[in-house]
This record gives sequence, structure tokens and C-alpha cells, in this order.
Amino acid sequence: MADTVSIVYPDDLRALAQVDALLAQEGIRRDKNLDYICGLYDDDGRIIATGSCFGSSLRCLAVSREHQGSGLLNQIVTHLINVQYARGNFHLFLCTKPSAARYFKDLGFYEVVRAEGSSVFMENRRHGFYDYVCALAKTCREGRAAALVMNANPFTLGHQYLAETAAAGCDTLHLFLLSEDVSLVPFSVRKRLAAAGTAHLSNVVLHDSGPYMISSATFPSYFLKDDTAAAESHARLDLAVFSRIAKALGITARYVGEEPASQVTALYNQIMAAQLPKTGIDCVIVPRRELNGKPISASTVREYLKAGDLAAVRSMVPSATFDYLTSTEARPVIDRIHQTKTVAHH
Repeated sequence: MADTVSIVYPDDLRALAQVDALLAQEGIRRDKNLDYICGLYDDDGRIIATGSCFGSSLRCLAVSREHQGSGLLNQIVTHLINVQYARGNFHLFLCTKPSAARYFKDLGFYEVVRAEGSSVFMENRRHGFYDYVCALAKTCREGRAAALVMNANPFTLGHQYLAETAAAGCDTLHLFLLSEDVSLVPFSVRKRLAAAGTAHLSNVVLHDSGPYMISSATFPSYFLKDDTAAAESHARLDLAVFSRIAKALGITARYVGEEPASQVTALYNQIMAAQLPKTGIDCVIVPRRELNGKPISASTVREYLKAGDLAAVRSMVPSATFDYLTSTEARPVIDRIHQTKTVAHH
């Protein structure tokens, strides 16, 4: 039997068919959003173990039933960890079935949360999530606390209105900005513009979301077009993470913007509205701020930027955002927007 793990290339349809069959045997479907796939072949050229990566996460891990218990999963995971380390990713994540969690614990992964018994989210740092939550807990204040999570790609008057509405309904608003750099506008800029756009709100505490909230590890569907079933699974896992964070900060309400355009975000809002009250957290859906009868959204701003309509952009963003978008600093971002086929959020 071969003892080396080989990359499976995107154009190797025969190998991908074997990977799909192996995953299906274990009740797993290959993610659409993978950036590395590998397989371990037997002497007859058949894939008997497989695994993949997406961002800093390990995904789609399976071993054929005839070879389970022979250490092949260890070989696959070790290979993927080496691939991730070579990429510079040292904080790693994976999701697995509850029944398989103990195997990954033996391989150096630790449970973060479980989503309604259907999946387990794990990381390779014993105290990673605990340390993150403890750091957040230091920002606790007296009174009613609420949360708001946004990407702000870029920060618009719609985001500002949502923050103002949420801040008016609580003593402390914990605003989590998605810190993973997978958006057209870099995180460092999004954070700066969000801080400028909420500077007049004295009860806002701005947080980096870290690798846990709506990240490529927990919720890739938020950033990449995916089917409804995958998006729902990711949403439930992300809400399990948020519930732990909310408990540490004493958060009793989460504000979200109404979503008329993005199917993934609308589904997420629907699941939040159903699930959060079960954990003692109110889900407050705020109608979008409108301009000329149409909702203001970051997707629309990106579309106007792509079309070169700066007058329309100016009407939808705070001055700090407009100043950035028309600066030389933003030139690479504007170029990427022009080169992107679709800038809408699915």
C-alpha cells in the first residue's frame, strides 16, 4: 500500500470522482469552497483516504471503511497540517461529526462548540477560544449589553444607521467587525472606517471578530456562494460560537439589518430569529435605511464604484468612507472591484 499523500488537482476528474464517492460513503459532501484537496492511494491507484483545506480550516476528511483504524486519518491530517504550516497558517480549525471528535482530539484538536449535536467545531490550540473570550470579558460594563456584527465592505450610511439604532437600545453595544481579510476592502481599512463612522456613539465598544465569528472556518458561505443546506449548517455553527461569546459579555440582544438582497444573510437572520431566543438573547431585526426608496447596502456601493458613479457613492457613505474611496490609498481596492465579475453579496 502506498504510504504517501498526493495532491488532487482540480482538473483530475477521475480522482475527484473517487474523492466524492469516498466522502459520500461517510455521509459527507465535498465542499464547493476548497483550496487544496489530497488523497492517499492504494497499490491499485484507488483513493482510500482524503482530506482538504479551505483557508485555515481542514475539511472533507474521510477514510474508506475497509481501512479505518489503520492510521490513514493520521497521515492525512499530518499532511494537511504541514500544508497549512507551509502557507503560514498555524492556528487551525476543523468541523466534524460528534462521533468522530475523539479521533481528532487524539490528533491534537480541542473542542470549541457543538451545534445542536450535529457538528463539532475544533481548533489546534488548547485554550484558543477560551483566551479569546476571556479577553472580551474584560470589556464588560454595567447595564444592558447588546451586540452587532458587521463586515462593512465598505462602511456605509446603512451600517451607521444600524449602529445608531442598536446603540440607542442598550447601555453598551459590542460591535464585532469581521477581521478576516477575505473582502475587497482590507480589514485594517474597514476597522478604521467603522471606528470613524461610530465615533459619535460613546457606548460602542469595537472588537475584532477573530477567527471564530463568521470566518472561513465557521461560516464560509457568508463570503462565497454556496447552497442553502451548507449555509444553514454554517449559520448554526456560527450561532453556537456567538452564544458562548454573548454569555461571557452578558449580551441579551443582537441587532441585525434586514436583508432584502443577500440570500445567505437573509437565511442567517431567519435562523438567528428562531435560535437566539432559546439562549435568552433577543434578535432585533432593523429595517434598512433607504435612499430614494431603495435600501442602502455595501453591495450597491461596490456596484456604483464598479460603474464609476461617485455621486451615487457619496450619497450612501459617511464622509470618512468617501474620502478613503477617492484617495490614492484605495486605488488597489477600486482596481480589484473593476476586475471582479460580480461585486454583489449572494
